[in-house]
Amino acid sequence: MREFTILLRSVQDVQNFVSLATVQPFPVLVGAGNQQINGKSFMGMFCLDCTAPLTVTADCDEQAFDRFVEAAGPFLIK
Repeated sequence: MREFTILLRSVQDVQNFVSLATVQPFPVLVGAGNQQINGKSFMGMFCLDCTAPLTVTADCDEQAFDRFVEAAGPFLIK
């Protein structure tokens, strides 16, 4: 399991992130604290507090993870 942190600033960001997560061939979980949601679920993502940083967990190999992080660049907290 690999992780990175994102911040979704708008409904459009949520929609774009879910679209990105949906095309990944591996599980993508998004959460804060003990709460984790399927990152491929638009409705589920709205159960999260999107005003705070969110942790993305991906169950994939290093190459797939690197591609995913690169594609998620606009949402990364730097």
